[in-house]
Amino acid sequence: MMNGPEKSDPAIVATKPTNKAEPSAERSVGEPYAAESVEQRAGTKGNAGQQSTRRTQCRESVSQALERIRKVARERKKERFTALLHHINIDLLEEAFYELKANAAPGVDRLTWKDYQANLGCNLEDLHGRVQRGAYRALPSRRVYIPKPDGRQRPLAVAALEDKIVQRAVAALLNAIYEEDFLGFSYGFRPGRGAHDAMDALCVGIHSKKVSYILDADIRSFFDEISWEWLVRFLEHRIGDRRIIRLIQKWLRAGILEDGVVSVSDKGTGQGSVISPLLANVYLHFALDLWAARWRRREATGDMIIVRYADDFIIGFQHESDARRFLDEMRKRLGEFALSLHPEKTRLIEFGRFAAKRRKRRGLGKPETFDFLGFSFICGKTRSDKFQIKRKTRRDRMRAKLREIKEAM
Repeated sequence: MMNGPEKSDPAIVATKPTNKAEPSAERSVGEPYAAESVEQRAGTKGNAGQQSTRRTQCRESVSQALERIRKVARERKKERFTALLHHINIDLLEEAFYELKANAAPGVDRLTWKDYQANLGCNLEDLHGRVQRGAYRALPSRRVYIPKPDGRQRPLAVAALEDKIVQRAVAALLNAIYEEDFLGFSYGFRPGRGAHDAMDALCVGIHSKKVSYILDADIRSFFDEISWEWLVRFLEHRIGDRRIIRLIQKWLRAGILEDGVVSVSDKGTGQGSVISPLLANVYLHFALDLWAARWRRREATGDMIIVRYADDFIIGFQHESDARRFLDEMRKRLGEFALSLHPEKTRLIEFGRFAAKRRKRRGLGKPETFDFLGFSFICGKTRSDKFQIKRKTRRDRMRAKLREIKEAM
């Protein structure tokens, strides 16, 4: 692991300045910065009895290494990490293995977690050697479909077990770096943050700011449309180790196996893979977040709040004119990075503490509602007639859950 004084540690000293990027200190009102200072471990069913002195030492070693990377990323915002691959050592690979779900579906290799664990030491030594000397090869992901609440099918990519292990190890390194860069209004797939944090921040923002309009935006087929060229350019703002970039490119180019045929695209990142959510956040950080934060500072004439969870985001405005200008300019901005808004799922509505009175004066009905992260948000009132945001589970989600319970009985 990392030994010796920090300044002479070749593992984390960054020698090349990044491309110019905005600082990440800005947060929306009411958004607690929940990023943990130490990487959190995900709970893994069936692994509770695997703890040992070796595992404890492994976790401590990995945690210390990631914390040192995180510290450098925090203190040197404009530099790139030029030597990261050697951090993918056996300790980190072992930690990544135990973070995987023991009962997860196997990939094209048909190798299960328990099969791999039976000879874990030798397996990880062999995997580590292949990664370090460049002999590691990614396998195609297996295509599976899961039902969506609206009855359609959501395609997922199930990676082979060793690909999952290496992806989780790389994700741990990148998280240590990018968690110091990501903005406060980004909540999806980040350590110490979740959907309820995003919804709470949204409610606090609407209540505490003069929000009268809500822009409910949805990016069309986001995970399928990510440009590999732009993704690599975004990663290179912070990652100067070409070996890490090549690993990510191997996963992108490995393709999808469906009905016995491997298809390889020139864009997109497999939804459902371990590394995909982090790559998505990196992409939107540069394509959307930094730009939106700058627009709020420089262009907005009134209050403006932003809450993003992966490719689903809500933006609140005080003035309708700001909302419409932002929407027009956001379409152009996303278009520059091969993305587009879904025309049927993107809309601007009147919403907030004054919405009901204004609509009543114009002879209109109740304020429209909007959906976010499985809930419908409604303009309501307390018993003392004060404005209150009410949340209800979306009907389609409720029906899907009831069907699931009925089938399980």
